[in-house]
Parts: sequence; C-alpha cells; structure tokens
Amino acid sequence: MEKYETSVIPIIEANSDNFTNVEKRIASFFISNKEELDFSAQNISLKLYVSEAALSRFSQKLGFLGYREFIFQYKKTWNKETKVVESYIKEALNTYEELLNKSYSLIDGRQIKRIVHLFNQKKRIFVYGMGSSGLAANEMQMRFIRLGMDVEAITDSHMLAFNFARLNENCIVIGISVSMATKDVLAAMDMARERGATTILVTSKKPDAERTFYDEVVLVAVKKNLYYGNIISPQFPVLIMTDILYASYIRENKKQSEETYDSTLHVILDKNL
Repeated sequence: MEKYETSVIPIIEANSDNFTNVEKRIASFFISNKEELDFSAQNISLKLYVSEAALSRFSQKLGFLGYREFIFQYKKTWNKETKVVESYIKEALNTYEELLNKSYSLIDGRQIKRIVHLFNQKKRIFVYGMGSSGLAANEMQMRFIRLGMDVEAITDSHMLAFNFARLNENCIVIGISVSMATKDVLAAMDMARERGATTILVTSKKPDAERTFYDEVVLVAVKKNLYYGNIISPQFPVLIMTDILYASYIRENKKQSEETYDSTLHVILDKNL
C-alpha cells in the first residue's frame, strides 16, 4: 500500500455530535451520496431545502474556510485522488493492514461459536493479562460487562495467584499472552485448570506439547517486534478478537444483549459517565 485515498467523510463523521439538525441533514447527504452532481452551493441548497449560509456554517464547523473549500476537498473522493504519506505513517498503516489480513486468515468460525456457547453456559469469566495484555483484558471486561455478563479482568501478578480460591467448574478463565512468555499468566492458567475452570488461551503461538491442556487456544495475528510495541500497540490483534467474540455473542443473544446494553447506556448517560 503505497498511497491512501483522501476523503472528507471521516472528518464529517468525527464532527457529527456537534451538528445542528439542519447540519445533520447536510452531513447525511454528503456521507451517503453516490452520484457526481452539480455541487454548487445554489444547487445543493435547493436539493436539501437549506440555505447557502447553512452550507457555509456546516463547512466551517468541519474546519474549512467555507463551502467552496469543503466541496473542493469533497470532489477529490470522486477523482480518487491519493496522497503520498511519510514513510513512518505508511509503515504504521501497513502494519495495521497486515494484521487485519492475518486476523482474517486465523479466524475459526466454529471455535468462535464454541466459545460463545461456553459464555452462555458458565456463570463467571475471569480475564488474565499483564502489561499491554492487561489493558486488553480491561477492555474485554468493559465490553462484556455492559451486556450483563459477570466478567472481571485481573492484571496484577499477586491477584492472579490469589484468584485461585475463587475458581470452580462454573468459571471461565481467559488468559492473554501474545508472546507466550508471561509466566505469571500461564502459571495462573495452570491453577485454573486444577480448580476445574474452563481455560481459554489467547496467544500468537501454538503451545508446545506440554501445554496442550487448554480447552481452547485462540490464535491472534502477530508481526515481528509487535510484542514490544515497536510500531503499533501489541493490544491491537487481541482487540480484534475481542470485537469478533463480542459481535458473535450479541448475534447469539440478540434480544437480551440489546435490552441490557440499552439499559446500561441509559444509566451511563444519566450519570454523565
């Protein structure tokens, strides 16, 4: 990927919360429009039943001097204009693209269904991780807890050991160790198995013969030096898998998930969290 297409659509979407009702109508038109039209202010104002001044205010809210500058940039979408980017930017973007492609290749749809089935069967889920994996564990907790699931991230080495006493056959323990080098997490997974908990390892490396006892091993994409956050965060492949599990769980529990999520969202909005 040597060049990237330029588009103002992401800029419009990023400002959506700041739009008035009229501006939202204008934004919706430019986001969804698939035709190359006469984009003059006079023609668009007649088409959308808004004033030319409203088009100007909309453009300025996006950071442009006025409608003329906005539409100049918008038309580049039709010309498929590309821009050359600095090498370090290109390297980061290419890494994301590579990891997305690798993630697509690694996804096992049947495994995802099995894990979601386990989520529905078990009462509690603990997510173990340290460092960047700990941050990914916290994200997993936040995502699923909003669906009413009993999920807890544990990211401290002492708590990983202490949590042993809380485990039983009604628990799932998800251990995140992209490099398979986090000894505290792997040791805690061993203890979880001893207590009868279901164990799911999220990693980029298949365990050796001595560590094949996990109920599921979820492989995530990796790139050289990713463990050290050399270019992008090592959390990224784990977050992709979290999103896939999240989407699959919602699909399998659609009505219940939507109702719980909506009620949680209302509480958050009411509390201004």
